[in-house]
Amino acid sequence: MWGIVPAAGRGSRIQPLAFSKELLPVGSRTEGGIERPCAVSEYLVERMVCGGADKICFVISPGKSDIMEYFGASYGSTPIVYVVQEQPIGLCDAVFAARPIVDCNAPVVIGLPDTVWFPEDGLAELPDDVLSFLLFPVERPEFFDAVVLDQDQVREIQVKQPSPDSNWIWGAFKMPGGVFEELRQLWLARNRTDEYFGTLVNAYLAQGGKAAAVKAGQAYVDVGTLHGYRAAISLLEDIRGKSPSDSGVAAALPHMRRDSNPLAHEVRT
Repeated sequence: MWGIVPAAGRGSRIQPLAFSKELLPVGSRTEGGIERPCAVSEYLVERMVCGGADKICFVISPGKSDIMEYFGASYGSTPIVYVVQEQPIGLCDAVFAARPIVDCNAPVVIGLPDTVWFPEDGLAELPDDVLSFLLFPVERPEFFDAVVLDQDQVREIQVKQPSPDSNWIWGAFKMPGGVFEELRQLWLARNRTDEYFGTLVNAYLAQGGKAAAVKAGQAYVDVGTLHGYRAAISLLEDIRGKSPSDSGVAAALPHMRRDSNPLAHEVRT
């Protein structure tokens, strides 16, 4: 299974930085008894691997060679390849830039590299045989892509609507390789006008496509703003302080929600 990481965006909400926003240090990890900073995009890669991805594709812009220098050829034993998106013109364009290397016979998982979310194994809850979304509850869904359901089936994705009908937003999604190609062909037929993935999915549903959703997400922070950065640090500190028998996600969630209300901004690549 491929994990696609769209990392070509400018990161204008948290600039100025001297490096790509995907390398922003958020928390730390211990390797060989030594603690070191952890780049925010490592959280997504780790969750993709935990969810079954055995290959990672970073979609980067021409000026983001520092991501290649940081991750190199692999994340642990998981190989990494890089695809260049010439212009940061939306999530759809970034995701489909990976088409030359995606195997249409295998599932594909996609997430946003400037987010931190729990549980770590959330992607494993998504099925392999249908387009499916991992959902997270937030108090300000109008700043995200709210997902409206009929039971566990997606009825509509409300993209940045002022008063959405759901407080559940998607944080990552998965699909068979064949559906990936169907969506790409639909995007091309719509003259590549879909910047947001939600509008493309709505068109896919309108022509008879199916999409499922799983409410397995517990905590979600968009680290694309300075306030979001602070909230992510707080969330990680809260969870780290819990006992091994308690992941701390449920306990940390009220704190995360309180801090994250003002940070809920448009999710971009």
